[in-house]
Amino acid sequence: MITSVKNEKVKQWKKLHKRKERIQAGAFLVEGFHLVEEAVNSNWTVREVIMQKDVELPNWTNAYPVVSVSENVMAYISQTATPQGIIAVIESYKQSEQNGNHLLLIDSIQDPGNLGTIIRTADAAGMDGIILGDGTVDLYNDKVIRSTQGSIFHIPVLHADLGEEITKLKQKGFEIWATSLEKASNYNDIIPKAKVAIILGNEGAGVQADLIEQADRAVKIPIYGQAESLNVSIAAGILMYHLKR
Repeated sequence: MITSVKNEKVKQWKKLHKRKERIQAGAFLVEGFHLVEEAVNSNWTVREVIMQKDVELPNWTNAYPVVSVSENVMAYISQTATPQGIIAVIESYKQSEQNGNHLLLIDSIQDPGNLGTIIRTADAAGMDGIILGDGTVDLYNDKVIRSTQGSIFHIPVLHADLGEEITKLKQKGFEIWATSLEKASNYNDIIPKAKVAIILGNEGAGVQADLIEQADRAVKIPIYGQAESLNVSIAAGILMYHLKR
């Protein structure tokens, strides 16, 4: 059992709190019984399971290397206020392309809670995949992972240049929608085509102008009250379910 936070293995786990280190290691941390089991059940590669002493081992852990740690070590590497006593090191999954008819393109969304909620909602709405553009919060940020409630393991997510991806999607017959407040049609006046990709923009700045220019349609959600705008994750949910009507 590892009892010291100065242990070399503990130092390596702690490094995975940072995006740069996650990229270099090709791995990230998943915390809590529910999320770790979601990763296992979705056949993602589990490098090792870290269990706090006196926490009962589930039967499925027999298939993986398990490292026992003391309570102080678990608290040191945990990113939650009340650790459940289980963390897994999961191998990052590199998606090479997106398939299906309904996709989301994420342009510089920076709030991890928003991105996680969008991924969770996309999973619930039966979307086929998500493409993350530059400037978007890291997919493997711990707050993103927790906000997905396990959906990160269910829906394909690709990192790519959105401009290039839009060009490719158009060649495949996709209609591209960009969320915008200017020169935009109300979403509920549009009958979706068979293949649609929706671009969602930064919380403050919205979708970049050059991406809007590439889109086939600018769409908006009407505001009937006095709110200035909708949260991007709420807007995403409304538009995704509109595609499925």
